[in-house]
Amino acid sequence: MFFSTADIIAVLPEIIVSGAACLLLLVDLVLPRAKKGAIAFLSVITVLVAAWFSYNLAGMSATAFSGMFAADNYSAFFKLIFYVVTVFTILVSLKYLKTEEIDMGEYYVLMLFSLTGMMVMASGADLLTIYLGLELASLPVYVLVGFLQKNRKSNEASMKYIILGAFSSAILLYGMSLVYGLTGTTELSAIAEALRSGSTQGPLFAVAIIMLVAGFGFKIAGFPFHMWAPDAYEGAPTPVTAFMSAGPKAAAFAAILRVFIEGLQPAYGEWQMAVAVVAVGSMVVGNITAIMQTSIKRMLAYSSIGHAGYALLGLVAGSEEGVAGVMFYMFTYSFMNLGIFGIVIMMRKDGQSGDQISHYAGLAKSNKLTALAMLIFLFSLAGIPPTAGFVAKFYVFMALINKGMVTLAVIAALMSAAAAYFYIRIVMLMYMKEPEKEFALVKSWGLLCVLVIALAAVVALGVYPSYFINLARGAALPL
Repeated sequence: MFFSTADIIAVLPEIIVSGAACLLLLVDLVLPRAKKGAIAFLSVITVLVAAWFSYNLAGMSATAFSGMFAADNYSAFFKLIFYVVTVFTILVSLKYLKTEEIDMGEYYVLMLFSLTGMMVMASGADLLTIYLGLELASLPVYVLVGFLQKNRKSNEASMKYIILGAFSSAILLYGMSLVYGLTGTTELSAIAEALRSGSTQGPLFAVAIIMLVAGFGFKIAGFPFHMWAPDAYEGAPTPVTAFMSAGPKAAAFAAILRVFIEGLQPAYGEWQMAVAVVAVGSMVVGNITAIMQTSIKRMLAYSSIGHAGYALLGLVAGSEEGVAGVMFYMFTYSFMNLGIFGIVIMMRKDGQSGDQISHYAGLAKSNKLTALAMLIFLFSLAGIPPTAGFVAKFYVFMALINKGMVTLAVIAALMSAAAAYFYIRIVMLMYMKEPEKEFALVKSWGLLCVLVIALAAVVALGVYPSYFINLARGAALPL
């Protein structure tokens, strides 16, 4: 027998999601168009079943397939994020897909395949496993970005994303091959042992580090590898934009932490500066460029670049506190980002796209609750207390300060203050301007559920964050 029972049990959640995706693809072929909404329901059930198995497997801290796959608390924490993002995206997509006349069956199946890839990335304990998971997570998203077939921006965004994504994957794979050539292994723990022996020092290893940073930098839309993000965010269907801004980004951070903390930690001094440059560049370019945007989706794209920079600071700190900070940051970021994109989707009705910032002028005059929800999500993204965004940033900044990196923490705080401008600008439009026309908001039970849960999470994690912070600490990779 090639695989043991323990191996199969460790990958059971991935088997469930990928197997269900294949079955639903077949079901889609026989279901009449009027009943294809059932695939959304079955997709949610699939994710919930996988989540139940992941919950029961949490704490086992086992490796499978000769050390290539890790089922531990770290992967379980990130899988929780992926499950939340996927279920929320499916729910906010229900009404949107009908309005845009998008093929529902393929849409949900591609999302499940992407979820499988993200789960593999979080559990990857080997460079090859991580790379395979990354490609499985990315390829469906390339297709989803171009799902608005009659929209030129969507098609163009998909094409750019595919080309640049393939290029970045090649760079990442070459960096991994250099690490393999220098250490003789692709297993992260074995790479760490080889680095401790000091046998891999030299310029070629520095090239490998740069390529790994560049490859992963593209996946998180970090500076200067971020150029694809604004076009992809703007052109993609809005639920897909919400999905890719939270799920694949969190998966990329899960992989980055695995590779750099578990595999390359002995070479911390060699990669710390490269990651710090990407982090600072992302904060500066993302936040400054966001100020000049008139499209809310492009603004949120540049905002996500800035947030990638904040999260990277936890990796720069190189401590367990920093790793836990990144994990908590990704968890909170998912709720606030999905929440704000949910409101953007709600604004898309009767010829009104909701894509322009000017469309939100006077929203508070006629839709007080929607405007209040938007305000809370914006305040959380800006890092204003007592929201979850403030706690997430504070925790990362403290990790830096505790490691003596006060200058980086000050730069991050200044950039966070600068970012508040473009978030508060939308709040001022909503509350201090008169509406240009009467608002027609999309009414959908799925959308309402997501907004209520996301809003509650953003407030609760800001007021009482200790449970999930301790959860992140307990699941953080040991140093």
